[in-house]
Amino acid sequence: MSPGGGFLTERGRVLEEEFFYKENQRLLKQLRRMKKMEESKEALAETSGISDDAILQSLLELHIDAQTLAALALVPLIEVAWADGYLDEKEKQAVLEAAHASGFEKGQVAYEVLESWLTQQPKPKLLETWVEYIRELRGQLSEEEHKSLKASLLGRARSVAEASGGYLGLGFKVSKTEAAVLKTLDEAFG
Repeated sequence: MSPGGGFLTERGRVLEEEFFYKENQRLLKQLRRMKKMEESKEALAETSGISDDAILQSLLELHIDAQTLAALALVPLIEVAWADGYLDEKEKQAVLEAAHASGFEKGQVAYEVLESWLTQQPKPKLLETWVEYIRELRGQLSEEEHKSLKASLLGRARSVAEASGGYLGLGFKVSKTEAAVLKTLDEAFG
């Protein structure tokens, strides 16, 4: 074997190691990105209560993070609760239970925002912005994803509306003003 052959063999091995090092780094980076996406998907699932993997993936692809989804999920609850201009204890409790079931905990920024909305009625601009956002989002989701998101968000809002319904459990479960807000929320989905 010539002295040059040993050098070439050594350089070839170094080149091979460098190639595989770079390839391993690329794969490691891809693995980290996938892990981060899975963690983001888990955060979205926890925040929204949505368990459908395809919907969660679509939301991630639209760059909707857990904080955005938190606002998306909370606005209908708050708007229905404040529909008649005041918030009674049953409605407040229903909002907090729905928020807790969706993964909101004390200490989270979204929970603090929720608490502020429970003490002071948000401005009408909040609902207007939510409606615009839902209308824009509607075109980005498949029909099935759209239906699932609608059912999830409106189902919780209806639960809040029914929380204080009727006198001694008699009469209408949902007031006219709450029904009007529910209609606005429903119409946003098209």
